[in-house]
Amino acid sequence: MDLTWYALLIPLFFFLHKCFFSNSNKLPPSPTKLPIIGNLHQLGSLPHRSMHKLSKKYGPVMLLHFGSKPVIVASSVDAARTIMKTHDLVWSNRPKSRIADRLFYGCKDVAFSPYGEYWRQIKSITVLHLLSNKRVQSYRDIREEEISNMIVKIRQECDSNSSSSVIDLRDYLCSLTNDIVSRVALGRKYNEGQGGMNAKVTLDEFGELLGTFSIGDYIPRLEWINKINGLDSKVEKVAKELDTFLESVIEEHVSRKNNGEYSTGEAKDFVDVLLEIQNGKETGFLLQRDSLKAIILDNFAAGVDTTYTALEWIMTELLRHPRVMKKLEDEVRELGQGKTEITEDDLRNMHYLKAVIKETLRLHPPIPLLIPRVSTEDIELLGYHIPAKTQVIINAWAIGRDPLSWDDPEEYRPERFLNSNIDIKGLHFELIPFGAGRRGCPGTAFAIVVIELALSRLVHKFNFSLPKPEELDMTEASGVAVRRKSPLLALATPYSSYY
Repeated sequence: MDLTWYALLIPLFFFLHKCFFSNSNKLPPSPTKLPIIGNLHQLGSLPHRSMHKLSKKYGPVMLLHFGSKPVIVASSVDAARTIMKTHDLVWSNRPKSRIADRLFYGCKDVAFSPYGEYWRQIKSITVLHLLSNKRVQSYRDIREEEISNMIVKIRQECDSNSSSSVIDLRDYLCSLTNDIVSRVALGRKYNEGQGGMNAKVTLDEFGELLGTFSIGDYIPRLEWINKINGLDSKVEKVAKELDTFLESVIEEHVSRKNNGEYSTGEAKDFVDVLLEIQNGKETGFLLQRDSLKAIILDNFAAGVDTTYTALEWIMTELLRHPRVMKKLEDEVRELGQGKTEITEDDLRNMHYLKAVIKETLRLHPPIPLLIPRVSTEDIELLGYHIPAKTQVIINAWAIGRDPLSWDDPEEYRPERFLNSNIDIKGLHFELIPFGAGRRGCPGTAFAIVVIELALSRLVHKFNFSLPKPEELDMTEASGVAVRRKSPLLALATPYSSYY
């Protein structure tokens, strides 16, 4: 054979080998899928647990099919780091969601908005005017006042029962976070019957809907099922309730401004700031009415839901583990000795308290499955080829329980964080309850200081125990934020040394 043919065949051989045998086109392992629905039947009511179980068999990078759409599930530190740090820009977009689209006025909020100039502008506005470290610090008086109010209410309930009382901690914690976020973002507390709504019920429904799988997103031909099963009507009901509330909030602020009711030097809340930005004079960026409402809802709902969910899980684990509760009480009460109130200045020295919070967020991240992302180009993920427009779900719940990262991962042991530099700010991918990268939660600092102060004051002022320890139900409820299915009931007794 002519040598010229060899010269042509050799490069052709290498080209074909690369196309058909190279790892560059290797897809992640995947469970067997069914026609039409793919792997949807394997998700169950608590997808973070179902996906964790599947990942033990198919690996930390796993390919599922929701209908005909490919979805990558990432369940390891290395996978999370690659997605949210190494290739963060490629994975910064959001897939379309019919439910989020309806609730957030066409996804005009920070969490669900597609990546691009609009998203950059509204995130910048949110961070600068509500969630920067300077702004978070400026809300200190509001936090301390509302937490004091909660302590007084618990004390009053105890007094009405002579010495101690079984209280619904969820109710107190939800009201607390609702009141703090309302005052910070909306200017005042909006209680039911006072121009407000039943925040707890509506926000519970809102969070449940955001965590609900909408079959029309993945199998368009079956979209009609959402009408039959009532999902569409429920979304419409909650959207209208929220819209009515948001309209009333905005109109109240507009009216106050037009009537000159603001006093000189009075601090502006987030709605005031957004109304000033709305005309674009300060930023050159126009905010339409729907955008205004979507941004307000994003910050109000996310701030309340995730914060009280985290606090309830923290108190749950403390009640389950009296040894840890005692150690935390000793730290807080020693540092608070002789003081009427714990203040935020005291928090920096409460190392065990911070460890308790981290350990609980490791086991119970408020949002166990981080909001899905979608790739904008072909990418390699831990040796696997991921085509463009592939969704990825990062299972923060599974990563927090990975035995490759944690000794005895199912054991509740806050001490593991006492000599560790692992933090929750999105820099250490072993612990990502608030996500990381461009799409990480901008409200982390706000949430953590509320959690720290509320927790320290609760254990400073009261002794808590379970009325019937054997009956504590740890079942989780479904939703975008996974809380306890049943409210947390606890026996509260005032710690007499401080009264």
